[in-house]
Amino acid sequence: MNKVYTGASTSIDGYVSGPDFSSFDRLFAWYEAGDVAFTVPTGAMTVHLTPASAAHYSGLIEVTGALVVGRKLYDMTKGWGGRHPMGVHTVVLTHRPLENTEHFTFVNGTIEEAVAVASEHAGSKGVGLNSGEVARQAIDAGLVDEIFLDLVPVILGGGTPFFAPGRGYQLEGPISVVESTAVTHLRYKVKYEAAETG
Repeated sequence: MNKVYTGASTSIDGYVSGPDFSSFDRLFAWYEAGDVAFTVPTGAMTVHLTPASAAHYSGLIEVTGALVVGRKLYDMTKGWGGRHPMGVHTVVLTHRPLENTEHFTFVNGTIEEAVAVASEHAGSKGVGLNSGEVARQAIDAGLVDEIFLDLVPVILGGGTPFFAPGRGYQLEGPISVVESTAVTHLRYKVKYEAAETG
């Protein structure tokens, strides 16, 4: 069974974007906080990370075999120009599917179906989920093994929360803490309550 995980750069108060999808420059300032030039697998962009962040980010890319994202993110990025920057097959969960391509599969179904398709493409590696509704559905379905948080020292005061308001989740850890400039990389296991037996 593939390991399934989700993560995002998030503010101290838990937002992955500010009001009206703002503040990405603040949330991703750590991408330009160091001297290590790091080019993503497709060559689409080069960022400048600290040694600690570079090791963390490259390790995450190394263990990722496929992704599941929502249609909103796919549309917002214009499909990343034809291929996700991580260079892995990407499954798009959507009610408005497009034609499948070499690098994208569109699933009009459940989160379980989307993760299953991604697992087939991932081989022995893990499946990464984008934050937001996709991650929430997967956590609620008991599919997510770990959560990665790139905790950024800003307080946004509002915007798009990483976790759904009013929902409670229990995590174990942190099982990994990487301190860096302008960010702390945290990794937690998701703890699910055992099903009651009658």
